[in-house]
Amino acid sequence: MLAAIPAPVHEHARPLPAPQQPVSMSLMGTYAKETPPYGTKERKVQTLRKPEDYGDGGAFPEIQKPQYPLNMGKEAKQGISKTGKTLAVTTNADGEISWDAIVRQGRNKDKTFETGHSALVPKVTGGAPELPDEEEVEKTARETAAAIGMVVDNKIQAENPKTIPAQPGAATYIKYTPAQQGAQYNSGAGQRIIKMQEMAVDPMQPPKFRHKKVPRGPGSPPVPVMHSPPRPVTVKEQQDWKIPPCISNWKNAKGYTIPLDKRLAADGRGLQEVSINDQFAKFTESLYIAEQQARQAVEMRSKVQRELLAKDKERKEMELRNLAMRARLDRVGPPPLPAGLPEAVMPSSRGGEAGESRQERQERQRREEIREDRRRERERERRLDARDAHGVKKSKLTRDRDRDVSERIALGQAHIGGGGGGEAMYDQRLFNQDQGMGSGLAADDTYNMYDKPLFADRGNGLYKPRAAADEDDSGNDPAARSFKPDKGFAGVDYSAKQTDGAAPQFERDPAEADPFGLDQFMSNVKQGKRKAGALDGIGQGGALRAGGGGGSYDDYAGGSSRSRMEFSRGQA
Repeated sequence: MLAAIPAPVHEHARPLPAPQQPVSMSLMGTYAKETPPYGTKERKVQTLRKPEDYGDGGAFPEIQKPQYPLNMGKEAKQGISKTGKTLAVTTNADGEISWDAIVRQGRNKDKTFETGHSALVPKVTGGAPELPDEEEVEKTARETAAAIGMVVDNKIQAENPKTIPAQPGAATYIKYTPAQQGAQYNSGAGQRIIKMQEMAVDPMQPPKFRHKKVPRGPGSPPVPVMHSPPRPVTVKEQQDWKIPPCISNWKNAKGYTIPLDKRLAADGRGLQEVSINDQFAKFTESLYIAEQQARQAVEMRSKVQRELLAKDKERKEMELRNLAMRARLDRVGPPPLPAGLPEAVMPSSRGGEAGESRQERQERQRREEIREDRRRERERERRLDARDAHGVKKSKLTRDRDRDVSERIALGQAHIGGGGGGEAMYDQRLFNQDQGMGSGLAADDTYNMYDKPLFADRGNGLYKPRAAADEDDSGNDPAARSFKPDKGFAGVDYSAKQTDGAAPQFERDPAEADPFGLDQFMSNVKQGKRKAGALDGIGQGGALRAGGGGGSYDDYAGGSSRSRMEFSRGQA
């Protein structure tokens, strides 16, 4: 019957099968182990540590120990050996070994990792994803806000220790009906109402549990890196990877002899090609052109300025020449005319024009007189101004007062103290000189602070007694002659004869008449010595004395006066 039915013309699309979840199949071999029979002692004391100890069966109820048949209940350690370093080999849905099992261990078991080639291939989507409706968006927003608010509240409460912990809830009442009824049970009560309330936690109660620090888990596994297939290294790449050693231009601790080519290679100057920009040449040419133009402009300005100065100078010279000519004509007058010319043809004495009438000549003469009066007035005013500016004729006192320090020193009139306790006077021209200690005042081995004496002429005015007078005063005594100076004053010419260099003469005041000789008597009394008495030394010790005697240590330290011999010079 099926063979008689014709084959279908159109092929209808079949629904795609639902994607199956990857089934992991452990390849770890399990071997059944023979378990002891019931009722034996070995069955009760056996240790159940491995899945094969259960004999492909369940737990043993008579053994009161934690049991994990087929590793059930040990999710954290499923597929891991006892040491925690060896993983069981697992396969994915395609039957291939899942090499990413090592990445999904420990704290990374709940994380998402892309370790396959499919993660590198872009996904082709059929179209835009379907957006959720408004109700779903609002619901998600409310749930998200509630979750975030709960997290924030928990953190705030944890940071604020003053908050009161949550109190237990209200009491719960339970109606209890016992199974045994009768007067002998439950005091004859048929039902009871029980009040259930959570016991309050004592805040001062010590902790009930011991906190044990858990060892740190394994670190994050290395991220897989997709490497390209290796390729052989070319000669150019090898040469590019040759880095010359670092050679310093200043230090060579080992003292090696480094050739020049190695130094140039370490300098790095040969690694790049030196190229000079064309803008440098343009810039240099522009500067040269600008300099030439500036020179021409400066030369033109200087030329124009010289011409203006020459014209101005010529104009001033012309004015001065005219003024001199006019002054000369005013002082000397016009040159005389030759005799024989008629009066009508003769020019005026003041430079008048020929053919002027008498009235015009009188007017001109009157103007000449007015001009001469004004000239004399101006001359008088100029002399008065000059007198006011320079003062009257200087007298000797005024002329000496206006002299500077150098002139006074040269004339022997200098007073360094300024006279009368004033300020010291200095020559102002000394402050404008460039000579000094910094410009080579004297040689280095010269112990002379000054180059020339300050008061060279003062020695001429000093009194110098005659040599004969010195010999007369001192006589021929060799002791007195030894104190005679070998050198005189510096800058004094002893050979020159001085007219006013005589010794100063003093005159004694005439003695007053002393008929009674009182002055002589008083002088004798003052020069004479009175005989010392016994009580003259009392009170002159300068220190306290004992009441028993007035002697001092100095009086007794020298010993008795009888033990000393005193001599006196005899008088001839």
